[in-house]
Amino acid sequence: MGINELITQLNDALWSYLLIGVLVLCGLWFTWKTKGVQFRMVGEMVRLLTDSATSGINKADETKHRHISSFQAFAVSVATRVGTGNLAGVATAIAIGGPGAVFWMWLIALLGSATAFVESTLGQLFKQRNNESFVGGPAYYIQKGLHCKWMAYLFAVLITITFGLSYNSIQSNTICGAMHEAFGWNPLVVGIILSVVALVIVFGGIHRIANVSAVLVPIMAIGYFILALAIVLMNIEHIPHVLSVIFRDAFGLEQGVGGALGATIMNGVKRGLFSNEAGEGSAPNVAATATVSHPVKQGLIQALGVFTDTLLVCSCTAFVILISGLYNVPELNGIALTQAALGSEIGSVGPIFIAVAILLFAFSSIIGNYYYGEANIRFMTSNSTVLTVYRIFSAGVFVMFGALASLDVVWNLGDLCMALLTACNLVAIIKLGKYVFRLLDDYRTQKSNNIKEPVFRRKQLPEIEKDIDCWE
Repeated sequence: MGINELITQLNDALWSYLLIGVLVLCGLWFTWKTKGVQFRMVGEMVRLLTDSATSGINKADETKHRHISSFQAFAVSVATRVGTGNLAGVATAIAIGGPGAVFWMWLIALLGSATAFVESTLGQLFKQRNNESFVGGPAYYIQKGLHCKWMAYLFAVLITITFGLSYNSIQSNTICGAMHEAFGWNPLVVGIILSVVALVIVFGGIHRIANVSAVLVPIMAIGYFILALAIVLMNIEHIPHVLSVIFRDAFGLEQGVGGALGATIMNGVKRGLFSNEAGEGSAPNVAATATVSHPVKQGLIQALGVFTDTLLVCSCTAFVILISGLYNVPELNGIALTQAALGSEIGSVGPIFIAVAILLFAFSSIIGNYYYGEANIRFMTSNSTVLTVYRIFSAGVFVMFGALASLDVVWNLGDLCMALLTACNLVAIIKLGKYVFRLLDDYRTQKSNNIKEPVFRRKQLPEIEKDIDCWE
């Protein structure tokens, strides 16, 4: 048995309804306990995204510390969400699991946005000062909130491997595949160029990453969304049929085979989670770096990121693929299917556009993924040599590995890492969720009292006040 076959079997064992069931149950639990925060507070999410980074923050503190704004934190997290999962991941889910996989991607996004709210709020609550900025994430709230150091270190290792190494190989693999499909470029050459540029950026630190992402994310997301939406509108008469196919296939009404339905659900959930990251424990790392007056603010903003990713960008890709009818072609999978589908609608410029778009999508994900690893390396050690080695492996070695490896190898490895990482984080947020529910009640109470910018101080949670480093 080869390594890839062994990884595939491990994936099936981990994902076969056990982890899928836990994800859905967590989403339902958090939706109920937060009274549907992801639906009831969408307006507040949008308002907060454009708010000043220092709303409710002491001005003396502002001048002493260099902060990441709410929008920059949102941009970095969306940079990792909006990427190959939206173009190649959606195509892979449909090619393997059928059109019904799209429904399960939607479901995991609707429920997962409540999970994303909980984990990102916890990231803010237990964040710590680090020189001129903040750091945080699951490793921090596991150590401070659960007082479980070994589990905190386990998570830190898992997320560093998953995002900083494995996921970066997926991004690189997709870029190289798109460039080869559109221009015939050698993956080795493309991989070398990607590695060099990524290394230059990651050695600049989180503020450079935030600045780059704040520029790239709006360009790539808006541009691709407009094009895909235009294609959908031009084919509006086909949408009822497309929706019918999605919903019939989602519940096995077309294939009528239990195993096929299982593949539909599994691929929809896996690709949905890879794309929006809700519950995976990644977004809290960058959510913690933002300067806000109340932890709930960044939780709401990160919940909005899940909607942005799956319900908008992923849906556009799915509709274009299903309208084209090419999802039944066995030879097409991954980014090649998306390129072929777009090409069938707008001609030869389609594959070229996707190649350029995936370059922006996936490259911004590479630098965002790198940061998640850096934040957790810093949690485990202050040794600068370890960080330097990690930077070389993340932006150099594994970007090159992805350029040269096969599509199946990089995606199977990514799925395995994702399952282990998500399981570890879900255990933590289930146990710590009670603090988030209280924070949300406090936020809503202040808003009902006509306080536009609610403020939180750690003394409001006296039983864990000693474990909270910020929020004086």
